[in-house]
Amino acid sequence: MTTTHEQGLSGSSRRAFLGAMTAASAQRVAGANERVGIGIIGCGLIGLRHVEDFKKQPEADLVAMCDVHQPRVEAGIAACAGKPKGYRDFRKLLEDKSVDAVVVATPDHWHALMTILACAAGKDVYVEKPMTLFAREGRWMTTAARRYKRVVQVGTQGRSGTHIQEVVALVKAEHIGKIHSVRIGTFRNIVPGFGAPADGQPPADLDYDLWLGPAPPRPYNPNRALYNFRWFWDYSGGQMTNLGTHDLDFVYLLLGVKGPNRVFSTGGRFVVQDNGDTPDTQDALFEYPGFTVTISIREGSAGRRQGGGTEFFGSKGSMVVGRGGYEVFPDLRIPAERQIPPWSKPPGHPQPADIKPEPRCEARKGRSPSDEPMDLHKRNFVECIKSRKLPTADVEQGHLVATACHLANMSLRLGRPLRWDPAKEDIIGDKEASAHLVRPYRKPWDEVLRSLKL
Repeated sequence: MTTTHEQGLSGSSRRAFLGAMTAASAQRVAGANERVGIGIIGCGLIGLRHVEDFKKQPEADLVAMCDVHQPRVEAGIAACAGKPKGYRDFRKLLEDKSVDAVVVATPDHWHALMTILACAAGKDVYVEKPMTLFAREGRWMTTAARRYKRVVQVGTQGRSGTHIQEVVALVKAEHIGKIHSVRIGTFRNIVPGFGAPADGQPPADLDYDLWLGPAPPRPYNPNRALYNFRWFWDYSGGQMTNLGTHDLDFVYLLLGVKGPNRVFSTGGRFVVQDNGDTPDTQDALFEYPGFTVTISIREGSAGRRQGGGTEFFGSKGSMVVGRGGYEVFPDLRIPAERQIPPWSKPPGHPQPADIKPEPRCEARKGRSPSDEPMDLHKRNFVECIKSRKLPTADVEQGHLVATACHLANMSLRLGRPLRWDPAKEDIIGDKEASAHLVRPYRKPWDEVLRSLKL
């Protein structure tokens, strides 16, 4: 039986849709004094947060809402006092000439294809993180953004915090010395999990086939849609890509790296009892030129360590950077006389009791209001739509960060370390692993992608 979205993409309809996108890609861009029409694709938890954020932007008009789940479309429209148009199919929204830019706030498996099609349709894009479901998608997205001259901002809003410029300056000045390692930890407790409900029929107001889109065909299960998609490899990279992306992004921003040389990860779904398949416990080690990064993911108890953030270790001290602020912790300078154990000191060796340890660097602290990075990230997006400058979290950076997280997941699933060539964007000496850099799209979405020749 032919599904609804297959009918919409068959024969002349498919050619018309792609032709319309090609024509639209040459549309004018908003001038400095013009308003920007925003369309939201995905009106769930984070989508409605984007609605509230863009309502604060004086030049932005929320003109369209789209979701495959009808109640969410209605919720998005209601949040804007009934003004936006509502769509169940994102392709109809992309044909809407009042839409200058779209927000892609769908499950991860739709991020790349919707962003690429939006770029081809002449729309600028704000795409949620993680930007991709598998590594190659990021290069396709970057190619589309450059080809169609689109602004693509990734939702790693930590870059837009008011404290970040201070952090950049401190790292550049080697305030904590030479950085040799980075530690990241994300901790949540979702025990006992979400249960294992039986497969069944999707709700009448959910277009489940369109929700699946390019993902493999699976029977409907309440834990697959809507929010719990996060725990299935078909639609997500688990918390490594969901939460790890935010904190690893600071490493790429501050240290200017292109990718790791080696990655190893281990873990599994050890504690949570449900029908999900992404890990609830995961540890990953990344080797970059001159430093290492460790990421620990926990979906059980966090134990004594409750705090998150990205912790940079240097030769003079350490610095924790988060979306809400940063803090520098100096190491102590111990005089040489104090470093020699008493039993090894030669007779007559001076032991001045008045010499005290001194901090190797100055303790520092900076904060941003908790919600400000989100607002500033949207502000930057709107400004770049008008100026056509690269945004704070450009698609290229989103691709590099997401790729590292994907490599960690691939290492975990394959059960071995991986060597990575950042220049060629390929795994070294492991053809089986390289094959996992791409996941096939389900028909007919694979044909749509091929037609764009990315």
